[in-house]
Amino acid sequence: MAGPSTLLYNTFFRRNSVFVTSIFAGAFAFGVGFDVAVTSFWDRWNKGKQWKDIRHLYVEQQSDE
Repeated sequence: MAGPSTLLYNTFFRRNSVFVTSIFAGAFAFGVGFDVAVTSFWDRWNKGKQWKDIRHLYVEQQSDE
């Protein structure tokens, strides 16, 4: 019976092309996830201080006429 290390080796490390592709895919997924997490934290931490939160106080709505 194959252990987890054998399964990991046969799935990702046996062929270099699969290994490199999985590294790039993992790095891309981590980058996107990290960006979303940090942006969400920043928006919660600075709620009410950003332009998107106070824009309505300084910009008047223009009529269609």
